[in-house]
Amino acid sequence: MTRLDPAMLAQYIDHTLLAADASQAQIATLCREAEQHRFYSVCVNSAQVPYVRQRLSGQAVKICAVVGFPLGAGLSASKAFEAREAIAAGAEEIDMVLNIGWLKDGLFDEVQADIALVLAACADVPLKVILETCLLDEAQKTRACEICRDLGVAFVKTSTGFSRSGATLEDVALMRRVVGPDLGVKASGGVRDYATAVAMIEAGATRLGSSSGIAIVTQSAGSAQGY
Repeated sequence: MTRLDPAMLAQYIDHTLLAADASQAQIATLCREAEQHRFYSVCVNSAQVPYVRQRLSGQAVKICAVVGFPLGAGLSASKAFEAREAIAAGAEEIDMVLNIGWLKDGLFDEVQADIALVLAACADVPLKVILETCLLDEAQKTRACEICRDLGVAFVKTSTGFSRSGATLEDVALMRRVVGPDLGVKASGGVRDYATAVAMIEAGATRLGSSSGIAIVTQSAGSAQGY
């Protein structure tokens, strides 16, 4: 197993709180934890972005907002509008859910147009595209990754964490194979401990979405001491 110290591992982590009932106090705690552990970003719903921007003012931690979350079934124009508004409010990365129903129906041109509209709205802000891999077969996962690769998005992402299951090593490896070395792969959903985090990275993940970032880096510190 690859050994990653807490500082190295923290830079893989989008420290995440996407619950519908997340309070401002919980968001404040999320930001404080991200500052303390130097996570790469905090990932929140778009309405939380203005508050997070205030809390993280002057900090190196980036702000990531989700769009069309968690279903991906809204109008493409609505997703693009939400992305633009989130960026105007301070989001520095966008995680969108693709239209899963269209993908499963084989409406690949529509899926591509949906992603492309949000990508254009993001301009220079990195866009991650959530596939919701637990709802897809291998051919559908592959086609979604091909579309994202051809469009030149920043990342493909496994899961919302709100469906049947989250990231698997097999899905991360498949996504890495299809998108090649230049796109990011984000493993999200069920990444709760150090061993799982490292396994996802070894499988090809370059970012981890998790609400368990503190546990992961704490276990990393223990591992470095023979944990």
